[in-house]
Amino acid sequence: MIMNKTDCYKLGHVFQYPENTQVIYSNFTPRSDKLFAHKSIFWDRRVVVFGIQALIARMVKEFNETFFSVEKEKACRTYARRVKSLLGPAAGADISHVEALHDLGYLPIMIKALPEGTRVPVGVPVLTIYNTVREMFWLVNYLETYMSCELWKPMTCATIAYEYRRTLDHYAAKTGVSPLFVQWQGHDFGYRGMSNSADAAACGAGHLLSFTGTDTVPALDFLEEYYFADSDKELIGGSVPATEHSVMCAGGSEPGEELETFRRLIEDIYPSGIVSIVSDTWDYWDVITNKAAILKDKIEARGYDTYGNSKVVFRPDSSDPVRIICGYRDDELTWNEDNEIVSIETGQVLTDAEIKGSVRCLFEIFGGSINEKGYVDLSPRVGLIYGDSITLARCEEICSRLEQAGFSTSCIVFGIGSFTYQYNTRDSLGFAMKATFAVIDDTPKAMLKDPKTGDGLKKSATGLLKVNEDLTLSQNVTVAEEVEGMLQPVFYNGQLMNQTTLAEIRNLLLG
Repeated sequence: MIMNKTDCYKLGHVFQYPENTQVIYSNFTPRSDKLFAHKSIFWDRRVVVFGIQALIARMVKEFNETFFSVEKEKACRTYARRVKSLLGPAAGADISHVEALHDLGYLPIMIKALPEGTRVPVGVPVLTIYNTVREMFWLVNYLETYMSCELWKPMTCATIAYEYRRTLDHYAAKTGVSPLFVQWQGHDFGYRGMSNSADAAACGAGHLLSFTGTDTVPALDFLEEYYFADSDKELIGGSVPATEHSVMCAGGSEPGEELETFRRLIEDIYPSGIVSIVSDTWDYWDVITNKAAILKDKIEARGYDTYGNSKVVFRPDSSDPVRIICGYRDDELTWNEDNEIVSIETGQVLTDAEIKGSVRCLFEIFGGSINEKGYVDLSPRVGLIYGDSITLARCEEICSRLEQAGFSTSCIVFGIGSFTYQYNTRDSLGFAMKATFAVIDDTPKAMLKDPKTGDGLKKSATGLLKVNEDLTLSQNVTVAEEVEGMLQPVFYNGQLMNQTTLAEIRNLLLG
């Protein structure tokens, strides 16, 4: 039951507020980026607003299905039982506030939010919430736990995806790559490493605000269910046929067997279009040099799909992605006493292929062309995707090294997985819901949290809040001023309002 989806300490707050409390007004804000580990070279301390509409839709559905539509005595008995089990028999004796909510039959709250797709500065609220029925003041922050849990991660992941997108856009513009390629250049690989399927769907949807490449199928369902997307009419997300290690292992590990697996995939099973083949099941450098050269004629003889694509994508899946893709710079190499070239960092003896890196190895076999910006585009018949432990910093370094070596960034797609999207917490962007205003015994009261033992980051806003058109925050405003701000009603007394679509969010975010 959704009434149990809260922190235990919330159960008693209804009795702790001052007598005759009538209104509680709270806000949800990203307060700090000091723990945000995904700051691109362009980081401007702005957070992507996303997930509010989905949260509200799910919250309403759960309240209707598990509370309001359940017979009152049963619903309240279920609530009282849990309170008693946690806090003792006396704590569950008075549940009149829950009974009154059930009698009301809807959520008596107003939620106002910034448009989803907005990039809001750290420290500015993304939403405010207050009760519309005086007796239900306790409900506002009772919902904090559920709302925070459902919101912080999709917003964090949407923000991270946007930082990847503008990093890739930057290098694409610099090295002559089409923006149409960039929308596919960040590919969501995160599903299996997320905390659960619902988490993967919501965060995968956040990824799809900035990109269209994804392997997270439930992310499309999420956007269709909550954001009016329709895969029959618009591009939500897409992928390509791709192998995994079980496929490659099943084909056999002998050189001739692995070569035959590659041949069968590119000639018999996928004779046209794009196919991605994991290539490091055994000897990656043998694949990217010897086997690629043997298969060159067959790769170049493949047909085109309806979109004009004919490409074999090699997927390395282990070791250092920067070195695998870009190879070594001269200042990273030295000679050992046996006159062998070794890595200065590790002392490892390096082969010629390792020194060159994957892009140059493929270029020497398949060639390429000089684009209008003067950079080398790898032959469109081959490409690379790397999806193991990719971070924004590694993505940026790979793009930078390719640029320095004279290659455009069109040769590489990044598989962005749970190493990026899972290793975050609510504190990554400091998300918190705090009350800043109340009405007590018909008297308005501005509230302020300002711990003297803190560093200032936990200091709350105060009073009624207005987000101005330039996305700055005004505090202690009048009721009339609060109504005029950028925060617009998205939920009122059980009904969603001013709903948005995936297309509208993408347009606002990416233009």
